[in-house]
Amino acid sequence: MNQYYKLALSLGLMAVTASCAKQEALDFHVDKPISFEAQEEIDAYQALKTYINKEANPNFILGAAVSLSDYNSKGAMYRLINSNFEEITAGYEMKHGAVVQADGSLALDNVKSFLQTASGAGISVYGHTLMWHANQNAGYLNGLIAPFVVKSPVFDNSLDVGGLKNSTLSGWEHPRSGAGISIVDKQGMGADAKAIKLVSSAVSSSPEALQLISPEIAVIPGHKYEVICYIKSDIPGEGRIGFQGMESTSFTTNLSWKEVKFQVSEFNGDKVKLHFDLGLKPNVTYYIDVNSLYVYDTQGEPSVNNLVANGDFESGSAWGGWGSGFESGITADGMGVGNKGKALYVTNPSKKSNYWDVQSSSSFAEPLNNGETYNLSFWVKGTAEGVIRPELQSTNYASNGFGQVQVTREWKLVNISTTTTAADRIRLIFSYGEFAGTVYIDDVALTSASNSGGSSTVVDRSSDEKKMIISQALQTWISGMVDSSKTYVKAWAVVNEPMDDGRPSELKSGVGRTLKADEFYWQDYLGKDYAVEAFQLARAHGNQDDKHFINDYNLEYSLDKCRGLIKYVEYIESKGAKVDGIGTQMHISITSDKEKIAEMFRLLAATGKLIKVSEMDIGLGEGVKTSSATAEQYQAQAEMYKYVIQKYFELVPAAQRYGITIWSPLDSPQNSSWRPGEPIGLWTLEGMVRKPAYTGVADGLAGK
Repeated sequence: MNQYYKLALSLGLMAVTASCAKQEALDFHVDKPISFEAQEEIDAYQALKTYINKEANPNFILGAAVSLSDYNSKGAMYRLINSNFEEITAGYEMKHGAVVQADGSLALDNVKSFLQTASGAGISVYGHTLMWHANQNAGYLNGLIAPFVVKSPVFDNSLDVGGLKNSTLSGWEHPRSGAGISIVDKQGMGADAKAIKLVSSAVSSSPEALQLISPEIAVIPGHKYEVICYIKSDIPGEGRIGFQGMESTSFTTNLSWKEVKFQVSEFNGDKVKLHFDLGLKPNVTYYIDVNSLYVYDTQGEPSVNNLVANGDFESGSAWGGWGSGFESGITADGMGVGNKGKALYVTNPSKKSNYWDVQSSSSFAEPLNNGETYNLSFWVKGTAEGVIRPELQSTNYASNGFGQVQVTREWKLVNISTTTTAADRIRLIFSYGEFAGTVYIDDVALTSASNSGGSSTVVDRSSDEKKMIISQALQTWISGMVDSSKTYVKAWAVVNEPMDDGRPSELKSGVGRTLKADEFYWQDYLGKDYAVEAFQLARAHGNQDDKHFINDYNLEYSLDKCRGLIKYVEYIESKGAKVDGIGTQMHISITSDKEKIAEMFRLLAATGKLIKVSEMDIGLGEGVKTSSATAEQYQAQAEMYKYVIQKYFELVPAAQRYGITIWSPLDSPQNSSWRPGEPIGLWTLEGMVRKPAYTGVADGLAGK
């Protein structure tokens, strides 16, 4: 707290102390200190919202940002907000990163409690924000579009795929070929992989109108067989797969490879044929990956054996381990690679003296063979960049290492090998002493290089596939959030900070940037229409009269950015979406250019849209912290708050005035992630004492 307020509070405490002592009449008079009188004048002001001329501004709303926990606790902050403001904005807790979980589900209980608390206090909630590049669950979103691994079964294939691999279709029947059945190169999963291409005709309407039948498959009656097929299509499709004369498995298809898997044990004989029926929808092109098309006896003899027990961690039990100051366990379901299943996690808060100071271990059923080469594959990611080391170790700590493995923030598949030099290697060790943070490991497999089968294929996703997946994720997020909130929330910041700072007429992009852990640029996958899609989804799932805003910062600093945002709004509406209003954040300073502020309001008002000052706070200049602020700077801050509000009322027509939101009612704490230690608020952080800025806002609202 600066000296100005320390003095005011100290005098107040002195007065209280003096009131407890015996009073004696004094024959002289002492004037009140100027600082004390100034504080009395500030404290004499009424609640901020009482200064709004509702007759002239019937729709104007004065708002404030607040943390969900501060408001829900119904303490001092709850009372301050309710007394002075008409609307609240959750600073973080209604954003994607706070709500979307590792498995894509939405945790909305806290949000619903927040909305109900606000409703009970008679205060509205401004939804913030549906689409942004920051504060996202980027790990989940990136996992959706990351390359995925397909493992072939560790059993011999009972299906003869020779006619597929040599592109002749020898032994395969196609009694109804639709618009064509062929084998095509480089259209399957993985590099240079083949695929069966099946095209339905323009009039196709029944499953058998496009049909492919396999060669005969020898089966052992009573044994259980599993069928695995990976299929995709250029447009949404539908089909079925089954054995002749038996019930088929139905499925739908799209741009993404889809696994179709089912088991059968009740056969009518010892030879069967597999039917692919894909003629239900017209003009669909299907692709079936050749290398992953399997029919196998689940009770047969495995052709390869993973020497690592619980390598997929689905049993819920962690490996052994040792070290000091670390934590290890199994994640929740949905946190494994590809957002599926479970994974091992090991948290080492800080780097240790030696790489072996933190380790996890999985023992083998018997020692490995001497002189044999072993292949190790696993998926790994971390909360930071760093290094881990896997090795094959004996009980006396002799080992054969695989070398250092670089860990990144996204899942990556590691394939490495080493050759044993003794017959006593009894366990697999991972060492984390060089890594500071949490490492996640999944799908660990150790196999002898001399064995075959059980291979893995890494499949990249196409840009069209990524676009479809991210579009579906956006629909799930916006529909879930808006549907659950629409009883209380009637206005949304639908799109936040779309414009680039250096190229203000273009959209921001994450391409070429080193992204933070919570950054995800939707526009890099959905393109320029990403905001069109967001506005349309918000409109479809909300209330008919909801107000939808687009929001950005530095519009008063870069007028070209303001113009670029206005042009983008025009583009969005040209594509059929409706934008009700434009929000300008105004995280400014007492030294900000006032004429640019006025010109920004003129440009925004000329759009005819609702205009909202969406996140206003005003600092005292670069490097000025609460501890060094002067009375003169506080007065300048009050004058700037007053200036901005007066210009808003002067230059924005009444019908377009949605309102103003104070982003930091209190001064910012020193440890805050937002303008740390800056005295940007209307109240002090300690004691919630009104500052001169309070009078600036009140006078601006009153038009003084």
